[in-house]
Amino acid sequence: MIALRPAALGLLMLAGAAGAQAPMRPDFPPVDQVIVRKAARTITLYAAGRAVHTIGGIQLGDAPTGPKRFQGDERTPEGRYVIDYGNPRSAYYLSLHISYPDARDQAFAEAQGRSPGGQIFIHGQPNGLPDGRMTGDWTDGCIALGNAEMDLLWETVPDGTVIDILP
Repeated sequence: MIALRPAALGLLMLAGAAGAQAPMRPDFPPVDQVIVRKAARTITLYAAGRAVHTIGGIQLGDAPTGPKRFQGDERTPEGRYVIDYGNPRSAYYLSLHISYPDARDQAFAEAQGRSPGGQIFIHGQPNGLPDGRMTGDWTDGCIALGNAEMDLLWETVPDGTVIDILP
C-alpha cells in the first residue's frame, strides 16, 4: 500500500469530516516507476512493469536537448534517479524532488572544474499564475506540468520511486 503524503491525507480526512467529496485517487495499482521521455514530452507512470497512465505536454529547461551537466546550463537531467521527497510549500504548485546529481554527474562536473547544479524537481506552474500554463520551455532544468497533472503525481508517486529520464 502507498502512503499518502501528509498534506493529501489531511485533505482527505477534512473532506470526509465535512461530508464533502474527497479527491479520489486514480483507479490504478501503486506506481513504482516513472519514465520521462524528453523528446516526446511525456511522463509515463508504471506499476509492476505495466504503463498505467501517460501525461503529455511536459515542459523542460530552457535548453531541452541533451543531459544536464552543469549548474546554470538550463538542461533537464538524463539518467536513472529517485524521487526522494515532495515539497508542498514549493514556489511552484507542489513539487517532487529528483535525486540529481548522482555520483556520476558530480564526478563529471568536478572533472571540468564546475558544479553539476541541483534542485531539480517535477512541479506544477508558478504559484500566483492566475490560470493555465506558462508557454514553452521555461524552467532552469526542472520538469513542469499543469497543476491538475501535478495533483495526480502528488497523489500517486511515493517517495523512493525510480525515475528514468530519457532523451
